[in-house]
Amino acid sequence: MRIFALADLHLSKAQPKPMNVFGGNWEGHPEIIFERWRETVADNDLVLIPGDISWAMNLAEASHDLQDIAELPGKKVLLRGNHDYWWSAIGKLRQSLPEGMYALQNDAVRFGDLVIAGARGWNCPGSYDFGEQDMKIYMREVSRLQLSLEAAQKLEPKKLIVMMHFPPTNPKLEPSGFTELLLKAKPDILVFGHVHGETKAMPVPDLGNTKVHFVAADALEFYPKQIC
Repeated sequence: MRIFALADLHLSKAQPKPMNVFGGNWEGHPEIIFERWRETVADNDLVLIPGDISWAMNLAEASHDLQDIAELPGKKVLLRGNHDYWWSAIGKLRQSLPEGMYALQNDAVRFGDLVIAGARGWNCPGSYDFGEQDMKIYMREVSRLQLSLEAAQKLEPKKLIVMMHFPPTNPKLEPSGFTELLLKAKPDILVFGHVHGETKAMPVPDLGNTKVHFVAADALEFYPKQIC
């Protein structure tokens, strides 16, 4: 089994929303993503999707995009992004997911010796225009990552991968509650997305022995990135 990651699909079958504000490469991006996914991923592979999956506003609308993803090769693990407004109560969401799709929230999922954990994350202290409300969300997301990592350790992984939507640090690469938890947990791999535009490589270095992968779709030319 190979493991791939691709964040920020920004699908919008029920809520059409152009993404070309981030560049002309976003023109027709759903079809491009689906084509390049099929070129890259096999049925027995695993694909991590760390957030900003659909522009839908509720689960019924998102079901169209989720079904399109389900029909692509591989098993999929989903994580909520800051634009996934459709992400409802986790029990209801999991009951509605097509076969072969898994949703992470405050817990972890196991595939053989591999365990996947993660949390959405948020802007970190020291980020531009970071305010009081940001601090509340940031602290909540740090707690959620801690819950997920604790759940992962109970599964006794031989290999641990952590998904985040936001980068685990601020643009100055200063330590954060997220990096503190990650350095303690020592996952093998961390993946994140969220950053768009002309950025081709988000400059977040490896954290100790943890290999860090920036997997926003446009930075990867919409190809899933093999991380393991």
